[in-house]
Amino acid sequence: MTEGGAPKGLSAQLDKKRKRQAEDSTKQDKPEAAPAAASAAGGDDANKKKRKKNKKNKNQSEQDVKTQDRKGGVDESIGKMDGRLLADYFAQRAQKLDKELSAVELGDLSVPDSAFVDTTSFSDSRSLDKLPDFLKMFSPKGADLSKASKNKGTPHTLVISAAALRAADVVRALRAFQTKESIVGKLFAKHIKLEEAKQFLERARTGIGAGTPARISDLIESGTLKLDELERIVIDGSHIDQKQRGIFDMKETHFPLLKLLTRPELRDRYGAAKSKVQILMF
Repeated sequence: MTEGGAPKGLSAQLDKKRKRQAEDSTKQDKPEAAPAAASAAGGDDANKKKRKKNKKNKNQSEQDVKTQDRKGGVDESIGKMDGRLLADYFAQRAQKLDKELSAVELGDLSVPDSAFVDTTSFSDSRSLDKLPDFLKMFSPKGADLSKASKNKGTPHTLVISAAALRAADVVRALRAFQTKESIVGKLFAKHIKLEEAKQFLERARTGIGAGTPARISDLIESGTLKLDELERIVIDGSHIDQKQRGIFDMKETHFPLLKLLTRPELRDRYGAAKSKVQILMF
């Protein structure tokens, strides 16, 4: 090896060594970025879990409040609403139960707040045994709820419940207002065919009728249930069943109720000076 060759070979070896060190350094640098990315991803996951937990806690809190109001088969929150709140509540429930409802359709199903009587002053529980006292309290002074029109099938009061079994219980609770000349009408489908209900209305005088939204609508359509002398519609709204559901919680009851309440022959009489019809929330 010449004197000039040694330095040249050494220089080449040093260059190769530096190149390998640079490559090794680059490889070592790449994994260091991964923990940072993993940390960022971990932070996002933690934030998502935190938001999910907060939402769960919020929902649980709302459920706890709802449960507190719903005891003994009665939703006490319903009786605390005045006319304006009830009108808004009806619309909100409709939107929740049918998210595809258009603004026009919602408007057609809206009940004006002027239709409602403010019953928030009724301090007793809205359990079924208190229904007669409730009706007396919000009837005109001197009104006799046990009287009926001379015209057959023409009640002054309709009580609307979510289900036939509940409506049957309502009929029993209202027997205090029944006389030979004023029968409490069974306007529901449980064990009573539509034709049988029509025949009853054609031959009987009834001051109060209790039933479900769909059956009452069918009887109105048939012409046997007449609204000419109707003064009040009582909605059995505070009652909840064993599954914690009320008349406003189910699409199959809330929408028939809204369609009944917004019939033209009723809507035109809400807040009217003559032949006025009022809605009472029990």
